[in-house]
Amino acid sequence: MAHRDEITAFLDKYLNIRGFRDDSMNGLQVQGDARVHKIALGVSASLEFFRRSADACADMAVTHHGLLWSRQERITGQFGDKVRFLIANNMSLAAYHLPLDGHPVIGHNRAILRYLGARSVKPFGDYHEKPIGFQGTLAKPLSVENVCAILRRKLASSPQVFSGGPAKIRTVAVVSGGAASMLGQALGKGIDLYVTGEPSEYVQEQCRE
Repeated sequence: MAHRDEITAFLDKYLNIRGFRDDSMNGLQVQGDARVHKIALGVSASLEFFRRSADACADMAVTHHGLLWSRQERITGQFGDKVRFLIANNMSLAAYHLPLDGHPVIGHNRAILRYLGARSVKPFGDYHEKPIGFQGTLAKPLSVENVCAILRRKLASSPQVFSGGPAKIRTVAVVSGGAASMLGQALGKGIDLYVTGEPSEYVQEQCRE
């Protein structure tokens, strides 16, 4: 068993939440039981995730996309259902958005480059004047098909590819989530392949051009 506040204090410091300008209210968002025996980890604070966490007897849920952002919502509708569920089950919710994106050890952007065996890894992708992604050089050049095969296996998803780069990939930049707009930064640095989480139609034309 651990104390709720000790867990969040550790995460707040380890993920350096004060070092990011973020729309997410990072850290503890909903206060539940002070005693934590089990923690559930998820990407987004959905009602289905909360229900499964409760079924697993979790006392705390930690997500990448939480409930509280810079624009407050009324506690009604679907948002209200989520808040009421957490309170009814005495479950805490903590969320870490950009601090998790930009973490050099456990961050998912860094993890993707690790899956690809990238070297000379350094920060990439400025957002509010602070990098939230990473870039690196592959140990050996790979085709886009080879890279996609690795990502498909590691991430259990099928990448959507906007072609236009070289036949062999040597440099890769990664900013997961809705960061298609950062393609220009990758182009400016001469990156061969940019990996992000959500496509945008206009980006396809940028890649072709």
